[in-house]
Amino acid sequence: MTTPFSGVYPAMTTPFREDDSIDHDQLAADARRLELAGVAGLVPVGSTGESATLTHSEHARVVRTVADAVDDLPVIAGAGSNSTHEAASLAEAAEAAGADALLLISPYYNKPEADGFRRHYRTVADAVDLPQILYNVPSRTGRNIPIDVVAELASHPNIQGYKAASGDLGRVSEVVERTRDESFSVLSGDDGLTLSICAAGGTGGISVTANIEPERVSALVTAANAGSLERAREIHFELEPLNRALFAETNPIPVKEAMHIRENAPPTVRSPLTRLSEEPRQQLVTALAELAAEPVEA
Repeated sequence: MTTPFSGVYPAMTTPFREDDSIDHDQLAADARRLELAGVAGLVPVGSTGESATLTHSEHARVVRTVADAVDDLPVIAGAGSNSTHEAASLAEAAEAAGADALLLISPYYNKPEADGFRRHYRTVADAVDLPQILYNVPSRTGRNIPIDVVAELASHPNIQGYKAASGDLGRVSEVVERTRDESFSVLSGDDGLTLSICAAGGTGGISVTANIEPERVSALVTAANAGSLERAREIHFELEPLNRALFAETNPIPVKEAMHIRENAPPTVRSPLTRLSEEPRQQLVTALAELAAEPVEA
């Protein structure tokens, strides 16, 4: 696959049957639907894919199903952990299952210091010869990856990107500034900030909203990357009600409900997550109806 990463990469959901098993036929169908919509790649078994509730064997099977379902679309598999050994093991299994690249959430819960982040990411990058994206999401992990560490790691040949999900545009801008001389991409991990991050030098996004509106999110990023900021801004405001609705409760609860409303996948989530409650569901129904009434224009 080409680097740096550019475009829209849906953060895929993992469909579950009522008996809690994974529906691999539905997963493959969803991968093909997104491929036909023209996205740049797919990201299974990340946060949106409920990776924290998957066994290691389920994790590898999901990656394999997605990789087998698409023709020539890059598959970026989530493969992080709070344990360096486990992260390397998941990365190796994802590579064996057909992943083209890896998305590595920063170690969560145990809150490493700067040198711990360096050692963790270098260990995985040395162990698995695939392009790798650092994933900074302090709302889930409890700590930001230090910017100095990101700048140092960007020189590693296998560390080629950064998913920005801190909500801090100043931090994102500094990461872009300090990695501009490397073959390195900064991708939005916050759908409401994708336009702003692209305007600051990002090249796209790993997107929850793209599960629902892949063509529209792709059009936003294409316009932003081409410098057509007025058009990108129009699409941004079209998407904002849906972006807000998709994060009214913990991700992926709302996006699974949205996929169910659009008849693309079941709404089932694994415990301890629960179905979307009624008030945010009505907000979601309204946002989806508004977008359905507005054709996507290139």
